[in-house]
Amino acid sequence: MSFSVTILGSASAKPTPNRHPSAQIVNVNEQYFLVDAGEGVQQQMFRYGINPLKIRAVFISHLHGDHVYGLFPLISTLALYGKKTPLPIFGPAPLGEMLENHLRYFDPELPYAIEWQPVDTTRHALLLENRTLEVWSVPLRHRVPTSGFLFREKEPPLNVRKEKIEEYGLSIAQITAAKRGEDVSLADGQLIPNMGLTYRPYAPRAYAYLSDTSYSPKAARLVEGVDLLYHEATYAHLERKIARERGHSTAIEAARVAMNAQVGRLVIGHYSSRYKDEEVLVNEARTLFAESYPATEGKTFTIEARKTL
Repeated sequence: MSFSVTILGSASAKPTPNRHPSAQIVNVNEQYFLVDAGEGVQQQMFRYGINPLKIRAVFISHLHGDHVYGLFPLISTLALYGKKTPLPIFGPAPLGEMLENHLRYFDPELPYAIEWQPVDTTRHALLLENRTLEVWSVPLRHRVPTSGFLFREKEPPLNVRKEKIEEYGLSIAQITAAKRGEDVSLADGQLIPNMGLTYRPYAPRAYAYLSDTSYSPKAARLVEGVDLLYHEATYAHLERKIARERGHSTAIEAARVAMNAQVGRLVIGHYSSRYKDEEVLVNEARTLFAESYPATEGKTFTIEARKTL
């Protein structure tokens, strides 16, 4: 069962020759989600072999251009490719008006529906849920209303241990009952506890995207224990005064969130254009949190399933 994050953009607002504005693709069990849509996002998707027709939903963290300018041409391109199924779009409330204007002036006859879903950036709330996945908002601290996003896999169904099927001669009905979490009664009246028959094939996985934000202990609490955390690290810690004034974080602050939240791995991005080499930021983060990595464009971070046997 797949769970991965592909980096499409790692820059902050100012253009650079070799970095693109913020965008990522999150793949949870072959469900593809676009998280932020900086300028040029569709070109980046093509560059890295991601079919835009696979996108199930779009999540926009906030309404600064480097996170949203690429959304509108993508909407038009999807129509050219013949998309027919609805596209849910989640984001701060004013994005709804922007979408209305885009549809009015550029795509009045769009062949698929835009399902606009406003996000309350002040609340930690469930945004999307299906059989295998939940997506939650995470309030952030920026100059404009901003939300991060938490992708959390649901617990997989129980499996019945093969050796127990043979040991007790379980029938199909008894196996089905065990998979539902029930204890099983044998023909001789013996009651076998469910925990002695079943196991979870893997532990649920989780990914958190903390876009533009000042250091936030609350956000750290809300994403505690995730396998993979993306946290903006626009500046080195020497520039912490500028970071604070502009509603951003330093690499050390991103690492502090990862450490306090006890995450598995940290990915940092949204680099200021003043840093020609992001290694200075990555190395700074690693002084506090060793499992820190750069948001290298085109790189896919895979979250492996951890067996619970």
